[in-house]
Amino acid sequence: MTPRFRFDGIYTPVVTPFAADFSVRWDALEAVIDWLIGQGVHGLISGGSTGENYAQTLDERIEIARFTVDKTAGRVPVVIGTGAMLTAESLALAHAAREMGADAILLASPPYAVPTDRENALNALAIDRAADLPIMLYNYPHRTGTMMGEDFLDRVGRSRNFCGIKESSGDINRVHLLARDYPHIQLGCGMDDQALEFFAWGAPFWVCGGSNFLPAEHVALYEACVREGDFAKGRRIMSAMMPLMRVLEQGGKFIQTIKHGVTMTGVDCAVVRPPLKALNKDDKRALDQVVRVLKRTIADIRAEG
Repeated sequence: MTPRFRFDGIYTPVVTPFAADFSVRWDALEAVIDWLIGQGVHGLISGGSTGENYAQTLDERIEIARFTVDKTAGRVPVVIGTGAMLTAESLALAHAAREMGADAILLASPPYAVPTDRENALNALAIDRAADLPIMLYNYPHRTGTMMGEDFLDRVGRSRNFCGIKESSGDINRVHLLARDYPHIQLGCGMDDQALEFFAWGAPFWVCGGSNFLPAEHVALYEACVREGDFAKGRRIMSAMMPLMRVLEQGGKFIQTIKHGVTMTGVDCAVVRPPLKALNKDDKRALDQVVRVLKRTIADIRAEG
């Protein structure tokens, strides 16, 4: 079965800049969108967890998504996140994505419900009918409590709208399974510290929060591995990125760290919505140091070739 759409390259789950009163800073969001596209990312995702979707109302999510589609203006594909605890909200987001002219939707398992593969597949197919758009699945069992198993994949795979999967289980055996047994569903990296392994197994795309503030460096790894097939170069770039992966994943401060990284680029994104709190001085200092070394090292590697 030929999928409707190809997900290729670096897809950035865009942060949402907030003012001190937690309202959306639309000028800052537009600046982030323009900067990311100018830096060469290949697609944007609105309404993902990196965008703090869990702390937004349904109306806010739709408004942010529509703004992102409008400001992107067709320069790169825009994927709209439909993840929600309520199926009715996922259906509303899917329908809105279609109406606003989005290129695709991101579809995760509903959290906490822990549906069976059959139940999860029927839920996904209902959302598929509401959107009738290309779909990037999002398998993140550590957050949702549900693995998108083989029965799920077999059921949803009958619709050609299911074009890709952001695999975030952390289980390398899942990479092998998806690459070998489900080639009609494009494999996408959703575990940043396994990006090299995903690319080695033929993954054509990577959804990476760190590309919000280091887009060129994430693009460099993609280009080395996927475009050039130079995994020796890819290993050197990945090695330079590993300290960043450790900073992002330690201590439960992923989103705060991403948003401080964006602030370092010149767009103030320091504010996060409750229950999260902004980084402290030590955390900021650690990220600053890692970013300086990473950027210099990868620039040197790129300059060689």
